Order: sequence, then structure tokens, then C-alpha cells
Amino acid sequence: MTATRSPVSTSVGADDELRRGTLFGFLAYGIWGLFPLYFAALAPAGAWEILAHRILWTLAFCAVVLVAVRDLSWVRPLVRNRRLAAGITVAAVLIAANWVIYVLAVLTGRTYEAALGYFLNPVVTVALGVFVLGERLRPLQWAAVGVGAVASVYLAVGGGVVPWIPLALAFSFGLYGLTKKKVGASLQAMHSLAAETAVLAPVAVVVLLVLSSRGAMTFSGHGGWHTALLVLAGVVTAVPLLLFAAAARRIPLVTVGLIQFITPVLQLVVGVVVLGEHVSAALWVGFGIVWVALVLLTVDSVRHARRRRPAVADLDDPEATEPCP
Repeated sequence: MTATRSPVSTSVGADDELRRGTLFGFLAYGIWGLFPLYFAALAPAGAWEILAHRILWTLAFCAVVLVAVRDLSWVRPLVRNRRLAAGITVAAVLIAANWVIYVLAVLTGRTYEAALGYFLNPVVTVALGVFVLGERLRPLQWAAVGVGAVASVYLAVGGGVVPWIPLALAFSFGLYGLTKKKVGASLQAMHSLAAETAVLAPVAVVVLLVLSSRGAMTFSGHGGWHTALLVLAGVVTAVPLLLFAAAARRIPLVTVGLIQFITPVLQLVVGVVVLGEHVSAALWVGFGIVWVALVLLTVDSVRHARRRRPAVADLDDPEATEPCP
């Protein structure tokens, strides 16, 4: 006789997975939100040296894990697939640009601008979906994109300069996500991170050689703690990504969308309260306009998810789940 699972045990198991996924999500976005403290602690290393070490030590961490679990069978098909390899290369360049701009913002006392960039990112992602992928927006999504555009114009006019750090961070990460979507979600998180850092590794080596030739390397001349922090860049980069991947498999997309705002909120708090950065009145107004856009997106996401629940509940397939990013 075949054993059957009771509805109660299935429900309890699903609730446990949801709680576990939510915890993973909070941990991932919480770690990303505290990144400014870590990168500030890497001084006097500059943005380019930090980027190079982050690439190389992340690749080393991924390689050790993949070899330990004997998970290398995906490498050869990736190399043979020119379209996928090209997509990974473009994604690698975009994420490297995002990393170096973010670190530069932290090291130059503009963490609050980095936070603004990640507040803008959901709006930019929605806009890219429309203008690049031809996706159709619901009214509140259109309103959010419009408000986001107003915020960008206001920040440029009110601040007297183009807010290039927030815009560069938002668009580089938005285009990174777009590239991954176009290529296809055919790689697991660890595989993708390993492949992208492998593409960037030669550039990282060149950067370190140039810095060394100029006497600008800080890796071995500022104590063991400084060296250890640079080496740990690999773990610090990989762990939240893996936590996010684990969360995305367990919780609804709407929940992921709501949790993601923890990161820029923490970045803003760390920048202003902990690192003592000054935010001008004009920039606070800009933040306020962006937050209006985020409220519109959040309300739309929650309303859309509620409308979908009855349809999902009526499906015959008990294994059906909401999509994950």
C-alpha cells in the first residue's frame, strides 16, 4: 500500500518552507544593506583594488565549493554555447561596473547616493521591461515609472548636476537583470557567479599588476586584518547571493519585492547615521519622490498577487507555485 501525505502535514511543510525562505531573504538583503560598513573598513584600498580582489576571491570561493561537491559538468556546455557565453560576458561587465561604482560611492562618502540608486532600481527594471522587452504595464506601474522619471529630473535640476551614481547603479543593475533574462535562467546562482567572475578574472589580474607597478597596492602593507578582509570579499559576495537564491525558491515574488527595500533603507541609515554623511534638503525631496514611486509599485504588486490567488488555488496541480525571479 502506498503511503499518502495528509493535507495537514503538507500545509505544515509549506509553512516551514515559507518561514525558512523569508528568513533567507531577510538575511540576504540585510547583508547587502550592511555592505557599506564592510567596504568602508577596507580603506585605504581604492575602488579598483577592491573590485579586483572581490572578483578573484569570489572566483576562488566558488571554485573550492564546486570542486568539493564535484559540480563542474555545466562548464563544458556553457563554453560550447556561444549565445550563453556571450550573455554571461555582458552580464559580467555590467555587474563589475555596478560593483566598482558602488564601492566608489561608499569610499567617497556618498553611500546615500548608492541607496538612492537601489531605491530607483525597481522603477528602472519596470521601465526596461516596457521599452526593451515590450511588456505591457498596468496603470499603477505606468504611474510609478512616470514618478521615477520626475524624481530623476528633479535630482538633476535641484542638485545642479546629473545624479550619475544613483542612475548608473540603477541602470547597470537593471541591465544586468535584463541580460540574464534575455540569456535565460539556465544557470544556478553559484554557476552564474563562478562564470561571471571567471570572465572578469583576467581584467582583475591586470588591475592588480598596474596598481602594484604604481606602488598603490594595499593588500600586504597594512596589517593582517586588512589582508584578511580583502580575502573575505569572496565569501561576503557569494553568501548573500546564495541566500537570495534559496529564498527565491521558497517565497512568492511579491514577498521578494517587499523584502528588497531592506537593502537601500539599511544603506541610507548606515551612510547617514553610522558613517556621518550629510544629505542635502534637495536630495531628501528626491528620496521622497522615489518613495512615492515605490509605494505605487508595491500597491500594484500586492493587488495583482491577490487577484491571482483564486486562479492559482483552482489549479489541479498541487505542486504549482508562484514564479520566482
